[in-house]
Amino acid sequence: MGDKAADASTAYKLSCTLNGKETEMETAPARKLLSILRDDLELTGTKRSCEIGRCGACMVLIDGKAVNSCLTMAYQCEGKSIDTVEGVSAGGIDPIQQAFLEEGGFQCGYCTPGMIISVKALLDGNPEPNDDEIAEALSGNICRCTGYGGIWRAVKLAAERRRQPS
Repeated sequence: MGDKAADASTAYKLSCTLNGKETEMETAPARKLLSILRDDLELTGTKRSCEIGRCGACMVLIDGKAVNSCLTMAYQCEGKSIDTVEGVSAGGIDPIQQAFLEEGGFQCGYCTPGMIISVKALLDGNPEPNDDEIAEALSGNICRCTGYGGIWRAVKLAAERRRQPS
């Protein structure tokens, strides 16, 4: 898969912060961030699925906001801070990931990286989300396996743990 048509375009020097590290690379300006992450940088936690922004499997954080990397072009990342699921767990398992493990928030795991990213964006901006806010935050993510019960419990557990003093 990938975006081969964009690969043939003229080179563009992209500078951004990726998972906390200053990064520079040459790529086509209209190349999808999803392809750059997976194919060039081998950050395969970001999943390729629908490629039309409906499933959330490719979710990443750009300047703290959850976005679909399949809809984001290289030029839109210039000077931005991008965090993938690999960056979320760079210092060890994140409390959100731990909550997903404990509450059965995944089965096949394909949607899980995107869910983790969406939950991180939610809890970073709102440490005490209500049910409507959780529903809104996860509205861009589809899980075909769990029925969302475990995911919902994981969000609530992660929020509770983040509020507790260390």
